[in-house]
Amino acid sequence: MVWGAWGCSGFELVFTGKRANYLPYGIDFPNGPTGRFSNGQTTVDVIAQLLGFDNYIPPYSTASGQQILGGVNYASAAAGIREETGQQLGARISFSGQVRNYQQTISQVVNLLGDETTAADYLSKCIYSIGLGSNDYLNNYFMPLYYSSSRQYTPEQFADVLIQEYTQQLQALYDYGARKFVLIGVGQIGCSPNELAQNSPDGKTCVERINSANRIFNDRLKGLVDQFNNANSDAKFIYINAYGIFQDITSNPSANGFKVTNAGCCGVGRNNGQITCLPAQTPCPNRNEYLFWDAFHPTEAANVIIGRRSYSAQSSSDAYPIDIRRLAQL
Repeated sequence: MVWGAWGCSGFELVFTGKRANYLPYGIDFPNGPTGRFSNGQTTVDVIAQLLGFDNYIPPYSTASGQQILGGVNYASAAAGIREETGQQLGARISFSGQVRNYQQTISQVVNLLGDETTAADYLSKCIYSIGLGSNDYLNNYFMPLYYSSSRQYTPEQFADVLIQEYTQQLQALYDYGARKFVLIGVGQIGCSPNELAQNSPDGKTCVERINSANRIFNDRLKGLVDQFNNANSDAKFIYINAYGIFQDITSNPSANGFKVTNAGCCGVGRNNGQITCLPAQTPCPNRNEYLFWDAFHPTEAANVIIGRRSYSAQSSSDAYPIDIRRLAQL
């Protein structure tokens, strides 16, 4: 998911290509439906608040003038690391396209601040948050009717290919001034209502072949943090263990206030997992008790927990080597 930096430009990628600019999406969000795939705030919104931001980060398509200096959201629904990811869902901007949009923004930052030196100093203090890879599994590798990747690559090989392409884009961001990076790992896609509906015999047991592939990617991504930190003494990369945080929540859902962890609050079919929420559909009334909002995406209640633990690690495994709170202090 590429998403807006707090205090500057960055990225957020969402899980699926359906639009979310209609109710019931945003039913609990102050601004109503905005394209957020949730009933309310996303993880990004939660972290931005914790960092002290008063306003939500605007999308690249509308950000202009001085507003750019407060951060830009380059998210594109259904996009992935791979160029072809999500193409069955229509138009989207891949990671490389999002990076090109960021590069366009930098020229505006230079103009706003007066010169390249001042712009570089400003950008070095910004936090760039990047959460990519989910769509490369949901809308590519584990969709064999549309994509050949699962026949071309083993899970290990596919993770390597993704990380190679990820590395190229991170390097491009670094070359254009980024110095503080938050790399968010892939969650337990095999536990989403969509996968439970399609591939779980009882509708409750997570799909291990998918989660196993996700863990391989996350291991490579954590290694990439070390690689970049060792190669760039003037930059700091951190990894957020979204998979582990999610696993922790589901291992004791009641302790986190959840009663339903295997179905969407709204949606269609088994587990409400066949497709995303329909326009004007009436969602569940007890949204804070649901882990998932729709077939793929967490509720605001889940996003609050993930965001808080990303910002200030509750467990030593939540963030590596430091959490976002400490990154912001550097």
